[in-house]
Amino acid sequence: MMAVKILGVIALVIFYLMILGTGIWASFKSKRKQKKSSATAMEMTLLGNRGINLVVGIFTMIASYVGGGIVVGTVELMYTPSVGLIWTVLMILAYSSSLLLSGVVFAKPLRERNCVTMLDPFHVKYGKVIAAVMSLATILVDLMAIPSILIGLGGTLTVILDLSFSVCIWISAAVAIFYTVMGGLYSVAYTDIIQLILIFIALWICVPFVLMNPHTLDIRETLMNNTLHAPWIDWNQTTYGSPSPYERGESAMVMPIALQHLTPTYISIIGVGCVAAAVMSSADSVLLSASSVFTSNIYKVIFRPQASDRENQWVVRAFVVIVGVIGTSLSYLKHSVVLFWFLGAELNYVIVFPQLICVLFFNISNGYGVVMGLLVGLLLRLLSGEPSLGLEPVIHFPGCTLEDGVYVQYAPFKTISMLSAFSAILLFSYLSSVLFNKGFLPEKWDVLKVKAQHSAVPPVPLTPVGNHGDREKFQSDVSLPMITGTE
Repeated sequence: MMAVKILGVIALVIFYLMILGTGIWASFKSKRKQKKSSATAMEMTLLGNRGINLVVGIFTMIASYVGGGIVVGTVELMYTPSVGLIWTVLMILAYSSSLLLSGVVFAKPLRERNCVTMLDPFHVKYGKVIAAVMSLATILVDLMAIPSILIGLGGTLTVILDLSFSVCIWISAAVAIFYTVMGGLYSVAYTDIIQLILIFIALWICVPFVLMNPHTLDIRETLMNNTLHAPWIDWNQTTYGSPSPYERGESAMVMPIALQHLTPTYISIIGVGCVAAAVMSSADSVLLSASSVFTSNIYKVIFRPQASDRENQWVVRAFVVIVGVIGTSLSYLKHSVVLFWFLGAELNYVIVFPQLICVLFFNISNGYGVVMGLLVGLLLRLLSGEPSLGLEPVIHFPGCTLEDGVYVQYAPFKTISMLSAFSAILLFSYLSSVLFNKGFLPEKWDVLKVKAQHSAVPPVPLTPVGNHGDREKFQSDVSLPMITGTE
């Protein structure tokens, strides 16, 4: 057993060195590309000068989505008796369709505006204060993603290689932080290629061994019967023994437990590589995302508008480290992959999603609507209750029932919260627009400048993508309000 652990550690070290080497190589490639173009260091760090080719872009997008939280969390969902196969498949389909929806609906208008982050339209239309508030919300979403990513790896290495949970997650986070700081988007993109290939190969190597284990039921039987009932493994016949992981409260670790007790030792080591690759591929993207939002939409807008390109690049690097340390520290709060995964998803769905729809496609929206949308969506979601956080529902929607001492909402209360936030944005935007533009309220009370938003100001140019001079013009005009055409 000791020999297996040593072999696993050696394999893990080789994997980390390979990823680290690729990240460093990509950072030098980024610098060479920058010298051959007119791009600034910030454009290379955050956007790769918008020159990442299609194949690399596809790889890095998929790898960013298929993180440690997805790999380990999906197994946890499938194993949980109250969820099972059907709900897991539905969740994965919904999660995947959100990526398609983002590309089809949001990518084009954001790219046409030559945006660095998706928060740029908020700055243009609502001003720096509202943009900063929304930026903090998206950074919080990224912070929630990091624990869900790292917990999967920490649990896997702890179970299979008997390594310390703390050591596992901190070393993994340090490697991701280092190459993200070194090369920005180029390092993230090119390491993602290796990581995605490893994820694909490792998973397909592990799956047949689990399915063919004599202590698991035939998949032809479990696919059609009892898809929401107790899992189909006789743990008492394995080296794990009884009671089951679910009864021991170890559902979050069911993937590494299955690899350890249902597959040969060398296969479980391959599974470790899969989870490690998945973690790295998502962690680096989250780190770069949060740091780009903070630097572009908070630091250089509110704190240091006159900051040089070099200063902004160092802020990106510093914030990568800060987000990495905070997010990794959050991994100690609760060892459940699904909890952090759901929290981040709900913040995105209830808070960010309706705001992004309105800022891009509804000219009537303004800062007052944004504030009320945030308050309505967040308040309604909290009042709907959340068992995982110990919040009892104050609002009982139709179908709400008491089960085992816990209220369960069967109404689509998350969607109700999102639609309420969306409606509040439009309603209060319209009301505030009428009150200030028709003179019902004095202009001195208009702290969010609704009248300025409706005044005849030359629109921000929608310039061709990739032109450095045009990007500088966009940045210089970024504080100009957007014409709404609703007068």
